[in-house]
Amino acid sequence: MATITKKELVTKISQTLRIHPNEVRNVIQSFLDEMTEFLAKGDRLEFRDFGVFEIVERKQKIGRNPKNASVAIVIPARAAVKFTPGKKMKKVIEQLPVPPKTVS
Repeated sequence: MATITKKELVTKISQTLRIHPNEVRNVIQSFLDEMTEFLAKGDRLEFRDFGVFEIVERKQKIGRNPKNASVAIVIPARAAVKFTPGKKMKKVIEQLPVPPKTVS
C-alpha cells in the first residue's frame, strides 16, 4: 500500500482528463478549503456512495503515561472530524484482501 499525495493526485487527474495540472490543483485546493470551512461551521458533508464527513465531540477521558502508569493524564474533550464511508465505498473496500500485519 502506498501513500498518495495531493501532487500525485493532481498529476493523475490532469493526465486522465487532459487538463493542465495548475487547473486541477486549484480545483482540488478550493474543494478542500470549502470542505474545511463547512466543517468548521458545524455543517455535515454528504457525498452519495462515497461517504459523510461530520464534526463529533470526543468526550474527556483519562489516559496513562506508558512509562509511568500510576500517573493519570486528563485528555480534554475536543471536536473531531468523523468519516463514515458510503455504501459503494464500503462494498469496494470489503472486497479487498486483508493485508498481512507487519511485525516491527
